[in-house]
Amino acid sequence: MSDVTDAIVVGVDGSEEALDAVRWAALVAARRNLRLHLASGFDASLGLYGDGVPISPDYFQTAEAVAQDELASAARLAEETAAGVRIEAERAHLAPVPLLLEHSRSARMIVLGASGRGGFEGMLVGSTAVSLAAHGSCPVVVVRPDREGPVVAGVDGSPNSVAALETAFDEAAWRRVPLVAVHSWSDAGYMAQQPIESALLAGEPDEDEQARVLAESLAGRQEKYPDVRVERVVVKARPRHALLDWSERASLVVVGSRGRGGFRGLLLGSTSQALIQHAKCPVMVVHPQG
Repeated sequence: MSDVTDAIVVGVDGSEEALDAVRWAALVAARRNLRLHLASGFDASLGLYGDGVPISPDYFQTAEAVAQDELASAARLAEETAAGVRIEAERAHLAPVPLLLEHSRSARMIVLGASGRGGFEGMLVGSTAVSLAAHGSCPVVVVRPDREGPVVAGVDGSPNSVAALETAFDEAAWRRVPLVAVHSWSDAGYMAQQPIESALLAGEPDEDEQARVLAESLAGRQEKYPDVRVERVVVKARPRHALLDWSERASLVVVGSRGRGGFRGLLLGSTSQALIQHAKCPVMVVHPQG
């Protein structure tokens, strides 16, 4: 398996969505002087008919030829998008999800199209993107139409959102755009997270208290990134609704893999899932290191 340490890895499967991911990743790789690694996986189970009857070897030869053509087309597109970007291509005899999960251990980020070639009509996001967003070790970007705008970070005070906020500052600094730090809550969501006795005593959460959570999360980071202008947004709404609204005017939304309200062992929170399914701009899902 190829060494992808500090590379940007893109999953390639010949779909238009994957080519959108190649364009997006090529620009990021060129801007940051990183290698662009195009990865294509092969699911051996596709070589079987029903009841485990193997398909003719000719099928595999055809599939390999098609995959190599797809990788070559993706490489040409990357070069046309960002001339001079360092490009590597890999065709691995390993299913796409295990291949990309392994690469996520050392890659700078994994970039995927919103849905792949195997998606059903009307499917909003592919199973590969969902699996990587849930289980990946590095930031995972699900690419949707790109636009100019600020980087938006979802902040809730959890360890996952702290990691996402640090990454969002870095993204905003590279892009030279403002950072919008959004902390949102709703009464229903807040009360559901509290023990019954505490919830009855606490009543409606105080907006000043919510602003304090955001301020504590931002503490020290603005000094580290003095050139990043920060807009603080504290809004009484469900986080997914607030961030989906911001996705219509952002260049990137950055969230933790799961937030403060997640159950122990939950790999992908409801807010992250909603964003990778419905956001109007690229979404980056960040996992806390260690």
